[in-house]
Amino acid sequence: MAWTQSDLDKISKAIATGARRVRFQTHEVEYRSLAEMMAVKREIESELSGSSSGGLIFTEFGTGA
Repeated sequence: MAWTQSDLDKISKAIATGARRVRFQTHEVEYRSLAEMMAVKREIESELSGSSSGGLIFTEFGTGA
């Protein structure tokens, strides 16, 4: 799933208010704990900042000519 700033805002608000259920773009998630929510929040922040460990790496090769 591609995270958005809106998703980050929603999970941050849920954490701040003590809610465990968050409605994202197309689905709703009920988290088991604050620790689980914080882990997802860090994942979203990482992806939005571009420092996610996943994704694509593009490599270009030349002929040397």
